[in-house]
Amino acid sequence: MAQRVRKITPAELKKIIVQEARKLQKEAAQENAKRPEDVDADETDADEYADTLANKIDYLKALKIHEARALSNLKKIREAQGKIKRAITKS
Repeated sequence: MAQRVRKITPAELKKIIVQEARKLQKEAAQENAKRPEDVDADETDADEYADTLANKIDYLKALKIHEARALSNLKKIREAQGKIKRAITKS
């Protein structure tokens, strides 16, 4: 069964947007009303993140090496393309 499609005027659309914005503001205000003492937060020491940071730095170094190799290969490809294009234009 097909449903009817109703066109929304710009004024109605603006009204709907304002209503939704008010709802979001009320929800945000309720979330912010919580006291910090009431929130249960997981506390972690900085030393737990040290290994993660070291792994990310190592991965970044590996990516730089991989990038250098890829750029070297790309340079060789472009040189070969240039040679072929010059050969085509000469003949």
